[in-house]
Amino acid sequence: MTLSSAARRYWLAARAPRYSLTFAFPLLLAYEALAFNLSHEAMVGVRNGADVLLKSLFVALGGRNGLAVFGGVLVGTGAVLVWRDRRSGALEGRVFLWMLAEATAYALGLGVVTGLLTGLLLHPPLWLVARLSGSEGSGVGIATQLMISLGAGIYEELLFRVLLVGALAWVGRRGFGWTAGIAGAFATLVGALVFSAFHYVGPYGDRLELASFTFRSIAGLLLSGMYLLRGFGITAWTHALYDVFLALAG
Repeated sequence: MTLSSAARRYWLAARAPRYSLTFAFPLLLAYEALAFNLSHEAMVGVRNGADVLLKSLFVALGGRNGLAVFGGVLVGTGAVLVWRDRRSGALEGRVFLWMLAEATAYALGLGVVTGLLTGLLLHPPLWLVARLSGSEGSGVGIATQLMISLGAGIYEELLFRVLLVGALAWVGRRGFGWTAGIAGAFATLVGALVFSAFHYVGPYGDRLELASFTFRSIAGLLLSGMYLLRGFGITAWTHALYDVFLALAG
């Protein structure tokens, strides 16, 4: 197998459900375990906002049983998708290692690229761009910051990329008769704006500023593009690792 064919095989495999969702599963387990250890009870204490929003819908319908239903739907849907993809081939450990390396590289570059684009668009001073990239999670302990960071990778990507962008693209195609390209561009742009605005909601939300809103909107566009090109698993890990690096650096 040539280098180019091996690279193409990896590029396609990393997007497949059997790799992408399996790769994301440890991130989900780590977040839930850390969140439970910090609060000792589900839905109590500080948790990632997207997690609370998604679970609250199920709790409102079924109370405590709603949490079990949510977990069953989340894990069960992923398991079905992985099972349906099983005939594409057996899992190879080296693919997961390459996926981790790829996500780490993206995470290290995400803040730099977003900061440069923000600077080109708004021309803020360099010190402000640096502050924007490290503003999330202030005011809480490092363990809580790490927990929120892991949750951002799983639940924010699930909410804003998989559900929101997917739903907006579907509405654009079916409701307005747009082409897939136009519907996708519309969904990506609106999804990025909603993703950015989400960070200013709630008691732990940041103060709304044009520069930080623009920074997060651009980050949302980049993550949406990454999701479309590289799938859920790599995007979730990229987002989580980026936030973890910021928490550790702070």
